[in-house]
Amino acid sequence: MLKHRLLTIATISGAAFLPLADAADQPNDNRWYVAPFASFVRTGGDRNSSDGWGGGLGAGKIIDKHFNIELKGFYEGFGGTNGPWSLAGGTADVQYFLYRDKFSPYTVIGLGGLNTCASANCGAGFIGEAGLGFTYELHDNFLIRSDVRYRYNNNLNAHVQPGTDEFHDMTVNVGFVIPFGDKPKSVTKSASTIVGEPVPKAVDCSTLDSDADGVNDCLDKCLGTIKGSTVDANGCAVRLILKGQHFKYDSAELTLNAKEIIDGVAQSLVAYPQKNDIEVQGHASSEGSDNYNLKLSQRRARSVVEYLKIKGVSNKLIAKGYGESKPIADNSTEAGKSENRRVELIWIEY
Repeated sequence: MLKHRLLTIATISGAAFLPLADAADQPNDNRWYVAPFASFVRTGGDRNSSDGWGGGLGAGKIIDKHFNIELKGFYEGFGGTNGPWSLAGGTADVQYFLYRDKFSPYTVIGLGGLNTCASANCGAGFIGEAGLGFTYELHDNFLIRSDVRYRYNNNLNAHVQPGTDEFHDMTVNVGFVIPFGDKPKSVTKSASTIVGEPVPKAVDCSTLDSDADGVNDCLDKCLGTIKGSTVDANGCAVRLILKGQHFKYDSAELTLNAKEIIDGVAQSLVAYPQKNDIEVQGHASSEGSDNYNLKLSQRRARSVVEYLKIKGVSNKLIAKGYGESKPIADNSTEAGKSENRRVELIWIEY
């Protein structure tokens, strides 16, 4: 019976990997997470044992809108005619989500190892799992998860159970998923400002500058330019300087004010994608040694890159620190030093 269930699950799992129509565009969520769970084990007849219970912990990463990878360990136990059974093992799993939403169904396959003890007889072997499951989002950082899996176990001639080293079990897992960090937010695109959408003929586009970048809408190829950025003749951003107090003193930790500013930058980059690579440059004033300022500016540039990625920006982001080598103001005054302590986003043309 369990072998028949394996065939059914494997067939459904394979079908789920066929091309699917994408749901509405969503920013890429690539957070890490932990996932504690409890298990009910429906044992196969080849074990000559009763059903049992167990639990474990998974740690994984969201790769994109369809895939997760996860490592998990578990312990399970149940009774039997040849003594109590205990199973301790782990698997490396790949989960494929048909779509991501509040309710998100997925298929899963996993491979790993298992140490099995039946009374005093113990042996190590390998396991393979395949199954179906779902997550239900209660909060950005808390989801309920459940799946049912067929498990094949081969104990490699350890003779834990007389007569066979192959076992076929079914497990039902129920638990939680706890992602770390902020979930990227979707930004609704205005139908009237999507890049490349033609302006209605009844309107003279040469008199319009809908994103206030200095390039009229007839010539603007990048509507929705980030406010405050420098643009080229086509209205596409080439440089953005983030000014103000962005980091805590002598640190690469972003201030609350900096996060609010960068949130706006990320929303624009997600809503109006200009697919150039972006170099995120860190700059410093002349206070401190050259070497120290260079390292600090590199760490600060990296902080901005990581925050933009968390917010769903899909451009290739390159962090680079320049220290005090490229001042834009006079370092002999406090006002000039403040100008030189900055982060710049530079759109790279190839």
